[in-house]
Amino acid sequence: MMTPQEIVAYLDEYIIGQQEAKKTIAVALRNRWRRMQLPKEMQAEITPKNILMIGPTGVGKTEIARRMARIMGLPFIKVEASKYTEVGFVGRDVESMVRDLVATAINLVRDEHQAKNSEAITAHVLDTIAKKLLPPLPKGASQEKEEEYARNFEKMKSRIAAGEVDHLKIEVEIPRKTPEINDATIPPEMQRLQESFMKLLGGSETLIKREVTVAEAKELLRAQAAEALLDMEAIKQEALKRAQNEGIIFIDEIDKIAVNQKNSGRNDPSKEGVQRDLLPIVEGSTVSTKYGPVQTDHILFIGAGAFHLSKPSDLIPELQGRFPLRVELSSLDEEALYQILTHTKNSLLRQYEALMSVEGIELAFEEEAVRELARYSQLANQKTEDIGARRLHTVIEKVMEEMSFNADRYRGKKIVITAEDVRNKLDTLIENVDMTRYIL
Repeated sequence: MMTPQEIVAYLDEYIIGQQEAKKTIAVALRNRWRRMQLPKEMQAEITPKNILMIGPTGVGKTEIARRMARIMGLPFIKVEASKYTEVGFVGRDVESMVRDLVATAINLVRDEHQAKNSEAITAHVLDTIAKKLLPPLPKGASQEKEEEYARNFEKMKSRIAAGEVDHLKIEVEIPRKTPEINDATIPPEMQRLQESFMKLLGGSETLIKREVTVAEAKELLRAQAAEALLDMEAIKQEALKRAQNEGIIFIDEIDKIAVNQKNSGRNDPSKEGVQRDLLPIVEGSTVSTKYGPVQTDHILFIGAGAFHLSKPSDLIPELQGRFPLRVELSSLDEEALYQILTHTKNSLLRQYEALMSVEGIELAFEEEAVRELARYSQLANQKTEDIGARRLHTVIEKVMEEMSFNADRYRGKKIVITAEDVRNKLDTLIENVDMTRYIL
């Protein structure tokens, strides 16, 4: 478990500024680890301090939470509050976000178990393929033959592992399985009923014979071996535990379900209903999933929104109280946009350089050109909607458009993007407000 200082240092590699938000997230995650070190009776009393992040789009709200969950291996999902509807309306109910979190936890734990059992899975695959390429000796073979066969069998497995026989074709048997239903919008009871019907209609599990190359067989048999060797029941139980104690649900656009009293006549009447449906989930309740019941008491909820047309106080008081920690993220200025291009790990510029290297082009950006990219991005944000760092994507793509399309003409060359190149591409667009709005 990383310390808060280590968490912030890691986030600094990918996100410029927003130190207050980083610290708040870091402390919230550290507190979850601290809670798990306490006695069981004390753990039950300590609930997570949910966070409300306020700031315009593109300033790093989602990225902070996503990066944090990824580095720490936590079950994480991002949902949009505006996609949910009140119970009784057609659409997704808020409980489905918990089911989505459990599905994410199942995949996370399964991948970890596969990594732990990688050697056993690989050995099973090599053994199966080797038996296809070297049929077993007939019964009654001499001991010398058996010893020779054993040596050849080990050599064959080494050749298979090295990829020397990837081109050969073999026949493999793959089980035809009844597909799982993982639609979070369908109640768990209905999912189980549908799967039961599909099993009845499909009959017993059958094997399908397919002729494939050894390279293809490695992938097919690996998935089959993983399923045979892994304890899926243990994986499900661990996933449920992780979802309950370590899960993070990031609710974006939470401001879209706030009811602005001044403009209440123009608001969807179901918005407040969505808030009331969300309240028991955030407060702590038990949600039924196809893998078993999940308690939401210790799931960390992070709400985020721009709150341009509404305020956090427009949320119902009960829901406001469930997000005690509030952080405001600042808009990005020209210097921040420049820092994002030059000081973040795997920045956009590095990504474009890597993409062009695939075409045999050595791409570089002059310092002044990078400054111009940041300046034009800031101008575009000021003249139209402020979409933060996302504007960098559109501006750089416009500058690189011609080279990306005609990459074959530049193969084997070194291309340096200058400030003049940037101005030639963007001057006209930025001057014309209408063109900026529709192109950038």
